[in-house]
Amino acid sequence: METNTTPIHSTKFLGLTIDTSLSWKYIEEIKSKLNKACYAIQSFKPFMSLEVLKMTYFSYVHSVLSYGIIFWGNSSYSKNILKFQIRIIWVIMSSVRRDSCHELFRQLNILLLHSQYIVSLLLFIIKNGDHFLSNEIRDINTRYNFHLHLSLENLTLYQKGVFFAGSWIFNHLLSIIKDLSNYGKCFKTAVKRYFLGISFYSLVEYFNQNLL
Repeated sequence: METNTTPIHSTKFLGLTIDTSLSWKYIEEIKSKLNKACYAIQSFKPFMSLEVLKMTYFSYVHSVLSYGIIFWGNSSYSKNILKFQIRIIWVIMSSVRRDSCHELFRQLNILLLHSQYIVSLLLFIIKNGDHFLSNEIRDINTRYNFHLHLSLENLTLYQKGVFFAGSWIFNHLLSIIKDLSNYGKCFKTAVKRYFLGISFYSLVEYFNQNLL
């Protein structure tokens, strides 16, 4: 018995809209939410203290940015989301474009989008360590022993995925932080402190900063 099926070009999974090319164009939905949040913060800013504005940011902006970021944070569309995030920070801090974004984010104790992506991936790895392979070789001591194994798969989509990108990012992490990977809370604290101190606008900045 033949069954006619209709191709589906996109679907929702746990609130994330996924299309057939995994391009994460659903980021348009995030932009809409951030635009509304920015308008609300701008409208109520004269009546709120900085502390309340920060609470509002984490409730209505950070929650949107962090949801599913390990899946879409490495897409080309994420650059547009970063612009929205920076605009919201400018509004909160009553700043102008010439002000250093790095300093503004440090003052607010908020992670830039790509730093949030990296932190989220690193914490995902620690939480799901059993699913990542180590390069450890018994009785041979090399600086790469405790790096995570990188598959030789050349597909671009795979390399942008959680497991490959996460392993690559972990391998470039400072050794002093990487050594804490078996101590969950200490690792989480060290990672957040590091990325709050050094904000990255892109993964390229991160990899250039932490050359192997």
